[in-house]
Amino acid sequence: MGHFLFDLLNGILGLLMLAIFLWVVINYLIVLEVINLRHPLVRQVAHFLDIIVTPMLRPFRRFIPPIAGFDLTPLLLLLLIGLVRADLLPWLFAPIIAAFGG
Repeated sequence: MGHFLFDLLNGILGLLMLAIFLWVVINYLIVLEVINLRHPLVRQVAHFLDIIVTPMLRPFRRFIPPIAGFDLTPLLLLLLIGLVRADLLPWLFAPIIAAFGG
């Protein structure tokens, strides 16, 4: 049970990191006019990623303004999620896995 919950949370955080990365790439491609929001698939994917990523970035954007026109909050969020995945999750689930076994 402990391994299942650990793997589930780790997987969800991994998908969040992927969504943030894709959001950044798509936004830069839109700004550089490589892709266009007039295409229905691009618009749907960009909107879906906006719904997921933007609420997570909002608290960071209150304190960290764009620097030279670049928004660094996605990088900070990626680092924070990576820290949680690498350090906090194993630390939290080690006693649960030890107590209940795999």
